[in-house]
This record gives sequence, C-alpha cells and structure tokens, in this order.
Amino acid sequence: MPETADTLARHIADWAPEPVESSDPLIPQCATDLAATLDLDATFSAGSALPPLWQWIYFAEWPRTAELGADGHPRDGHFLPPIPNRRRMFAGGRMTISSPLVLGEPAVRRSEIAGTTVKHGRTGELLFVTVRSTYRQGENLRLVEEQDLVYRSDDGTATAFTRATEPLAAQSTPWSAEPTTNPALLFRFSALTANAHRIHYDEAYTTGTEGFPALVVHGPLLAIYMAELLRAQDPQHRVARFDFRLRRPVFLGDRVRVQGEPADDAVNLSVVSGSGVTHATATATYG
Repeated sequence: MPETADTLARHIADWAPEPVESSDPLIPQCATDLAATLDLDATFSAGSALPPLWQWIYFAEWPRTAELGADGHPRDGHFLPPIPNRRRMFAGGRMTISSPLVLGEPAVRRSEIAGTTVKHGRTGELLFVTVRSTYRQGENLRLVEEQDLVYRSDDGTATAFTRATEPLAAQSTPWSAEPTTNPALLFRFSALTANAHRIHYDEAYTTGTEGFPALVVHGPLLAIYMAELLRAQDPQHRVARFDFRLRRPVFLGDRVRVQGEPADDAVNLSVVSGSGVTHATATATYG
C-alpha cells in the first residue's frame, strides 16, 4: 500500500542530517572527458574556467557496489531520507555563480539540507528535499547551488509513461540545437557523474520495473544541453545565475530540440519535442 502524507512526514520527523564537506582537486582531464562525451572539440588544462553546471562531474561519491539498492541508487546516504522503498527523481535547481571554478585548484563543497516538504502528486505522496551546496576555492566563494530532489515510496507497481511521437515543429527561436542520444552517451555520462541508476543503462529493468518505454536520458544532461547552447551562442557573457526545471522525461531515441531566446539580460531556454512538448526549461541571467 502506498505511503500516506502523514506516514512520509512521520518517517522524516527526526531526520536532520548535519552539513557535510568534501574536497576535490578539480582535475582538468575530467572536464576534457565530458567535452568528448558531448562531442565538443575542447580540452581543458590547469587554470581553465569550468563551464556552468560542469561541477556535477566532480565531488563524486562512490559507495561499494554491495551498498547499492535494486534501482542502482545507494541504499543509504547522508542526505537520503529514511522512507521505505525509496524512489528518487531530480526535479531541478538553481545556482548563483560568483565566479567560475578554476580547474587544477582544489575546491571544497559544503552541503546541507535547505528544506523538506511533503506534497501530493499524481503518483501519490511525494517528499521534496532541497540540498544547498556552496563551492569555495581558498577564500573565494565561487558557486552556490540548490538541487530539488523528489522522493516517493514505491508500492511495486510500474508507472506507465508515454513518449511524444510527433515530428518536431518548425523552429521558432533564434538559437537551437538538436542533440542525439545513444546508449554509449548515456553510459559515459553516468560514469562521469557516478550515477548508477539503472534507468540509464538497463533497458529490461527500465521498461519492466519502472514502466518507462525506453532508457531515460539524464535530467542533468538536459540541463547541461541548455547551458551549452547558451555557451555556444553567447560565449562573451558570463552567467551569474542559472535556474532550471525538469518537467518530463526524454527517452533514448526521442528527437528533441534545445532552444533559446535572449531577453534583456537573460536567456530563456528549453528542451522540446514534437509539436511543442516541453521536457525542461531554464532561465540564465547574465552577470
């Protein structure tokens, strides 16, 4: 039986994890590896500025394989809420960039729970958890990021998902790109972000257990596609804030368009398919 709102709230009533700090040397080769994964002709070296959102390939957490759950996610973790049969979704986030992280210079990330809320969704009760992280290099605060994560208790029933099958509508924005995905891309991105969630590489599990029609394209990859469209089209401006929302999954083989529309000191971005189905949105503000 699915958990009720009161039950979810009761499970986290005494859950108050302390902030944690971790460090990373920000090895330039990792950024070069992500560029290759994205089919970008770019190499990075010590002193290079890290592009927005690329901090996700650093500060990796690698629990033992035996400590992973049936879905590939860790069974336990410092910021994983203690609810039964936990399923996780990445809903979006926001970040303020004071200055880019510098590759080859050690960085410290401090993370803490910024808020929790129980809401009712179409699949039942949902727990929203916001994790706030600050990134520093020496005395310099480089970045403040908040991630919105959604958890639900799984009752063992696969949820039926549909995919957009209509052809892409005509382009209507000044900026656009049409990235293509394949299993190798998803595998490499999973490895770079230390993400063992099986929906990105195990088709039998993805379709049979979780009810998706095909492998799922990572939500963070959609966000990076939007940030990279901006970086390609307007490299002269510095992004001071990036807010994004993941609205609908993209599946392997889906034809999507990443599009952008400048507006004053900001750019509105989205990932769409078919005649206008929106999968992700973002607003980037210049500094």
